[in-house]
Amino acid sequence: MNTDALIELIRSIYNGDDVIPLHRPVFAGHERQDLVNCIDSNFVSSVGQQVTEMEQRVAEFVGATHGVAVVNGTNALQVALRLVGVGPNTEVITQALTFVATCNAIQYTGAEPVLLDVDRTTLGLSPDALSAFLNKHAERRDEGCFNRTTDRRIAACQPMHTFGHPARIDEIQAICEDWGIPLVEDAAESLGSFFNGQHTGTFGRLGVFSFNGNKIITTGGGGMIVTDDENLARRAKHLTTTARTDHPYEYIHDELGYNFRMPNLNAALGCAQMDQLAHFLAAKRAVAQRYADFCGEHGIEFVGEPEHARSNYWLNAIVLDSKSERDAFLQATNAQGIQTRPIWRLMSELPMYAHCQTDALTMSQWLADRVVNLPSSVPVDAIKATP
Repeated sequence: MNTDALIELIRSIYNGDDVIPLHRPVFAGHERQDLVNCIDSNFVSSVGQQVTEMEQRVAEFVGATHGVAVVNGTNALQVALRLVGVGPNTEVITQALTFVATCNAIQYTGAEPVLLDVDRTTLGLSPDALSAFLNKHAERRDEGCFNRTTDRRIAACQPMHTFGHPARIDEIQAICEDWGIPLVEDAAESLGSFFNGQHTGTFGRLGVFSFNGNKIITTGGGGMIVTDDENLARRAKHLTTTARTDHPYEYIHDELGYNFRMPNLNAALGCAQMDQLAHFLAAKRAVAQRYADFCGEHGIEFVGEPEHARSNYWLNAIVLDSKSERDAFLQATNAQGIQTRPIWRLMSELPMYAHCQTDALTMSQWLADRVVNLPSSVPVDAIKATP
């Protein structure tokens, strides 16, 4: 491939900066003033109006009834899994090609991940692989869906919308409903992504978003659980507020909870970022189009949005011809200050998950050897100050 020409394109998008990060945050609105206002209010921890506002705004944007703001996306996944009954001696089906937080959240509950293959086009959990696994290994019992091989209950399915591209979530949803498996969406990377006009994270019983510093909007560190189930939302708030009962002054906690609620300071930053989300999405689609046009002209495979989907293009990606070409491209670009990155190593290759049950993972391995992420920030010349 013509690496020099792609480097030239990247530098033209990002105004020739010496070091071009993979994805940096943009603060072009009233973030600074909102943070000052929050400090002046003295409500800087987990009690404050900005937390409530952030929950309402994200829930409204994605089309969910309820939002529960927490300290990061990993903890949001952990709590969401617990809410649907995941715990020790249970299993959660997910994909092997994902960021490690997907599996860490499962293990934090005491459950075991089952690692399945992904789709070629979406990079997300393959419904074909899911169906094949269940037909081969699962059985329905009065207590739920069980893995015949391990005799553990399959307590949830947790697909991840990779780089913001929606998985074939309607098919996954139908399979989970057929087998009686609760669906929890890892939508950490996909704020602003839709499948058949419906926002990711709203197909399952619960969905989870991340607002880490490298996401499309950031709260510095933060996450959100969304759901249409009022009881689940109420319990999520209870668990993430140390399971403290409603009493005017006594410290009474009725179960093992977590100190996971998002601080008001972070929420203030997030509310200012939400004001710019539509602009960020438009700017990132423009960057994706420039990459797609270049790739089309040079015979490179660009990872575009799947059929029936509208992606946020959180991280742009290309698929190279071989692992050796991938490695050479990564070395050449990073040596010149262009922060390209390979897709993650398969979870089954990490020591803490090497024992997990898998299928053949044929497509996952093929993609892991070839996929590279390109710089995907909102360009400086596309930033418009928000009053």
